[in-house]
Order: sequence, then structure tokens, then C-alpha cells
Amino acid sequence: MAGLNVSIAFFFLVVGVCEALRQLSKRLLSPGAYSCLARELAGSLQLCMSCLELRMLVEIGPWGGGFGPDVVLTLLFLLFVVHEASFDGASANPTVSLQEFLLFESNLAATAAKLLAQGAGTGMGWAVTKLYWSWELTHFHLIQNMIALECSSSIHTSLHHAAFVEGTCSFLFHLVLLKLRQSHLMFQVPALAVTVTFLTFTAGPFTGAFFNPALATATTFRCSGNSFWDYIQVYWLGPLAGMLAALLLYQGNIPRLFQKNLLYSQKSKYKIPKARVAAHVEGDEPWRKRKGENSNSEPCA
Repeated sequence: MAGLNVSIAFFFLVVGVCEALRQLSKRLLSPGAYSCLARELAGSLQLCMSCLELRMLVEIGPWGGGFGPDVVLTLLFLLFVVHEASFDGASANPTVSLQEFLLFESNLAATAAKLLAQGAGTGMGWAVTKLYWSWELTHFHLIQNMIALECSSSIHTSLHHAAFVEGTCSFLFHLVLLKLRQSHLMFQVPALAVTVTFLTFTAGPFTGAFFNPALATATTFRCSGNSFWDYIQVYWLGPLAGMLAALLLYQGNIPRLFQKNLLYSQKSKYKIPKARVAAHVEGDEPWRKRKGENSNSEPCA
């Protein structure tokens, strides 16, 4: 269990360093630069490094450490709770940033800046984690360095099925996110953590259950077994399609693309009782008659 303790210490260190980076950026940068760049960069860095270490435990832990998937799933749940509580509003996920853009919650420049920061953050996270593994602090890292030379694809099913799995995970995640986006963090964070843990447990054996294009790009695009276009279809087009489907189902439209509601009729929230409407119409009849008389008395041109 010594190797597991080192990994847990690594998780705490990553969260602490990224939180310090966020606090420092708040003081040095303008609010706009912080929200679009520094916050997303720190969140993506934190998410990528934690995910890579956790994936290592998933792959090596059962036979190299003697612990089962229940330990890893518990760590995943706790890590996601910590991430959501410490991200300070960052999404660290391109599909979430694009969803905000489609909902008019973010403009094009801010969305582009967020996407660039997310890509840079996950790239930095991959590089720093590789450096950390090279120190071989535990036998897990030693084994990881040995098998890293023959990294294999995370897609363990047909291409169409893999894209469907990633799209479905993204669809369910975004549907829950849309439903809870106005909720208090006390309810939102555990619900999202349970959702992510369940989706990872269910879809992990097929695709790794990323449903985060930036994270998947940094984690698995370098592995052999599938082409670059295969990875694009599964880890980019699949989650994007799932996000669009969730947004359409929840909203009935995609505000940035079209305003017409295709699924739900727009009914007034306030209904006037029929008796009151009838009384109102009867009360208006004398006024209408007087108005008609006045209009008839006017000369016609």
C-alpha cells in the first residue's frame, strides 16, 4: 500500500499547487484574463495530472498493488468532488465551454481563449506527470515507465460503438450538468461526482470513459492501435454530438444556432380564469360601442 499512499500524496500536492496558481493569478491578472486563461489552465493541469496518475492505478493496481476497482472508483469520486470544489468555476472541458458559448453565456473570443488554455493545461499536465513518473518513486511508476514505451489504445471495441459510448457519456453528463447548473454547489458537486463515477465504471472498459476531448487528446492520442482520425471521431466528435443532443433535449433549441423551440411548446405561465375573462369582455362592450360611435361620427376622407 506504500505505492498507493505516494499516489494519494501526489493528488494532494497537485491540488495544492494548482490552488496556489489560481490564487496568484487572481492577484496578478485582470478578472477577464483570470477567468478565461489562468483558471482554465490551472483546472486542466490539475485534472490531467490527477487523471493520468489514477489511470496508472487502474491499469497496474489490481495486479501490482493488490487492490480492486472499488479503491480506484472511491478515489475517482473523491477527486472529482475536490476538483469541482476547487476549480473556482473552471470547466477544464472543451464541450462544456462550447455549451456555454451556444447558450450565450460566453462570447467567441472568451471561448477560444478557454479552449487554448485547456489544451495548454492538459499538455503541461502530461509533461509534468511523465517527469514525475521518471523519478520512479514507487514500483507502480517503474512498471508504468516500462509499459509506456508500448502504449496501447484505450479503444477496446469497434469504432462506431466507441463513438456511441463516448457520445452517450457526454450526453448524460451534460444533461445532469444542465439540470443542476442553477443548484447550490452542495448538491451539484456530489451529483456530478456520482454521475462521473458511474459513467467511468460503466464505459471505462470500452473507451476509458473520458468524455473530455482535451483530456483524451493528452492521454491517449499518442498511443498506437488507432489512427489520429479514429481518435478524433471517438473522443472529439462523439462528445460534441452528445453535448448537442443533451442541449437540444433540455432546451428544445440551441440558442446560438436557432431560436425556434423544436420540442416544447411555449405556454404562458399565468392563466386567467374564464369567468374573469368573460367579465372583462362584458365590461369592455360599452366602451367599444362608444368608440364605434365616435369613429362613425368622424368624417370620412
